Amino acid sequence: MSRPSTSAAARIGFGIAALVLILDQATKLYTLFVYDLPVREPVVLGPFLNLIVVWNRGISFGMFQQHEDLGRWILIVVSIVAAIALTVWIRRASGKMLAASLGLIVGGAVGNVIDRFAYGAVFDFIQLRIGDWSWYVFNVADAAIVAGVVGLLYDSFVLERRRLA
Repeated sequence: MSRPSTSAAARIGFGIAALVLILDQATKLYTLFVYDLPVREPVVLGPFLNLIVVWNRGISFGMFQQHEDLGRWILIVVSIVAAIALTVWIRRASGKMLAASLGLIVGGAVGNVIDRFAYGAVFDFIQLRIGDWSWYVFNVADAAIVAGVVGLLYDSFVLERRRLA
């Protein structure tokens, strides 16, 4: 019995997921253990960009902070279930933009799950700021998830309309 072949769109999605996961974990490991950011912070990279250490025990934008082990494990399980569901969606995706967007989200979600397993929280270290106002502290996984959601919205509201027209 032969296995069904993976579509070009799915290969793109899975490739992007793997790339995001590798970049995310490489930047986190380097920043934490080679560059030793916890000792050097804050590192000013420009007028709008710093490197600082933030341990995010919640979800995006620090919402729903979990300080108990049960909350941490619930976030891990929900993230894994979401990543599995999105992986199935990638496999079925026919559009390259859809598959790529899903791949960004899956790679980011898995990268942040690894942090929760390893450290009990997600390591965020890139700070965007204007003067004394800090907008957001994030990592490569977070940026990929946001880009993936933007891609899903673009696919749904722009590309889907074109396909239906």
